[in-house]
Amino acid sequence: MFQKFYPDIYVESAYEIDFDSLYADGYRGLIFDIDNTLVTHGAPANDQARALFAHLKELGFECCLLSNNKEPRVKMFNEDVQVHYICEAHKPSADNYEKAMELMHTDKSTTLFIGDQIFTDIFGANRAGIPSVMVKYIYWKEEIQIVFKRRLEAIILLCYRRYRKKNRTAARGAFFGNP
Repeated sequence: MFQKFYPDIYVESAYEIDFDSLYADGYRGLIFDIDNTLVTHGAPANDQARALFAHLKELGFECCLLSNNKEPRVKMFNEDVQVHYICEAHKPSADNYEKAMELMHTDKSTTLFIGDQIFTDIFGANRAGIPSVMVKYIYWKEEIQIVFKRRLEAIILLCYRRYRKKNRTAARGAFFGNP
């Protein structure tokens, strides 16, 4: 019932993902949400984010930031990481996930999405047919509408964990192996 909201994998942090292995497995494009995925809401890129994107570029990845925020916020974060970006993305619409792949010259089989929200980030990636990694949000204090969504997400994540435990296989990709 909730499978359209399930990520392919759930991890604690975007910074713990083994991007070297992803590149070896054939992934070439990474689409990232920003707020509460890479930094706290509204924060500029920090040292950890700058180092991550430098490493990703060194590996050969194309990257794109995909955010529902307005351009000033996305542009401010991107000043320090210098990747493609799309603001006011209207996630979970699949349109801008597809546009991100066009910008990066990748396709659904070579692109991965990383984000922290089920109803925008993960649902949108699933609608676009892109493998997704959900990360635990960085900071709990958020706008009230997101707080309500987090409570619903908790129910879906509980179902997701039961589903994964029962099935013991991932939906897509070698990276996703057995949880």
